[in-house]
Amino acid sequence: METSELLKKVRKIEIKTKGLSSQIFSGEYHSAFKGRGMAFSEVREYQAGDDIRSIDWNVTARLNHPYVKVFEEERELTVMLLVDISASGDFGTRTQFKKELITELCAVLSFSAIQNNDKIGVIFFTDQIEKFIPPKKGKSHILRIIRELIEFQPEHHKTNIGEALRYFTNVIKKRSIAFLISDFMDFSTERPMEDAMKIAAKKHDLVGLKIYDERETVLPEIGLVRMRDAETGIVKWIDTSDKKARAAYFTWWKTREKYLADMFVRSGIQSVSLRTDQNYVPPLMNFFKSRGKR
Repeated sequence: METSELLKKVRKIEIKTKGLSSQIFSGEYHSAFKGRGMAFSEVREYQAGDDIRSIDWNVTARLNHPYVKVFEEERELTVMLLVDISASGDFGTRTQFKKELITELCAVLSFSAIQNNDKIGVIFFTDQIEKFIPPKKGKSHILRIIRELIEFQPEHHKTNIGEALRYFTNVIKKRSIAFLISDFMDFSTERPMEDAMKIAAKKHDLVGLKIYDERETVLPEIGLVRMRDAETGIVKWIDTSDKKARAAYFTWWKTREKYLADMFVRSGIQSVSLRTDQNYVPPLMNFFKSRGKR
């Protein structure tokens, strides 16, 4: 991609997602993801209604007048984006590809994080760890993340979420807010994925953002179709006019959805499903609001 074209794409995403972050998400984000606790800020004179347990007796004795300790929420957090960049992201039948939606989501979350003075880092993964960007603050750091999301070309095509979670758990030692952003089309052995998810969720505040396209839910009746798996390269001819074939596919999809939903619950993580042709703002806002009430 030409540098000028890349910069235009980065700027377009920046304008859209930065606006959403500042106008819509910043307050909800702050409420949803609180700091690690309360940190000492200052002492001030005692006022009627102050909790007597907050009196600083040393300062009170020295100045012969009651003073209280003032605490503030310790806001700074580390936010990590675990981003699936496998080949199945190159799919979308209406508004956009799955990978384009993922790029927007990452930008919105990144701008929301820095507006709250949080650090943001990224792990790009396929069935291997493709790139790790350590957590940092600042607009230039966010723009680098967006550039990488647009331009980065992975070396591999398949998906291994368990591997990504294990790497994340090992490399990020301090508790963080982590968004696992994927279509969860992971057909490696599933048990290690769930085990790794449970371990990561115990150490970090892990959230699953599941991306999907409408055409993945139902097989359309359009006759004999040549289909190629983007991740494995396997090619098959499917007779979509066959009722049994369409029913079997729908059953597989519903079973897969139930498995993932149950896995999230068993792992103790919250999740949000986002469709490529629908506005992601309402479900994401509802998620933030529900967390803020906890």
